[in-house]
Order: sequence, then structure tokens, then C-alpha cells
Amino acid sequence: MLPPIPIEVREDLTLETRPVKIIDCGEKILRNKRIPLVRVLWRNLQIEEETWGRESEIKEKYPHFFLKRGMQFKFQG
Repeated sequence: MLPPIPIEVREDLTLETRPVKIIDCGEKILRNKRIPLVRVLWRNLQIEEETWGRESEIKEKYPHFFLKRGMQFKFQG
């Protein structure tokens, strides 16, 4: 029998997931504008998930991913 894994559940019954790393970058092309996107690997104690998000929002919340070794994403289009 395995010991139970402690899980921290918030009041709104959600689990805290944390970004691990940026996997990929790309952009969504609309008629008259381009939206830079990044693919982020998220993890909590039990789940690992990848999602796409706006680069500006991820950079605002988690700037340390963009400061490592002068990393800058350049988009081609």
C-alpha cells in the first residue's frame, strides 16, 4: 500500500499548477495582426499539461522564463 500524496486544494476546489518551462513558440495570424504565443509545460503533484498562451501574459506573470541566458523568442511569418 502506498502512502497518500498530500494535495493542497484551494477554497474554490482547484489545484495549484506551476509552469515548468517554455516548450515552443509560435504566432496566431489574424487578418491584420499577429499574436505571439508560447507553449508552456505546467505541473502539479499529479498532472502534467501543456497549453498555449499569449507571450505577453506569460512574460508578465513569469518573467524569469524570458530572462534565462538572454533568451528571446523571434517569430517568423
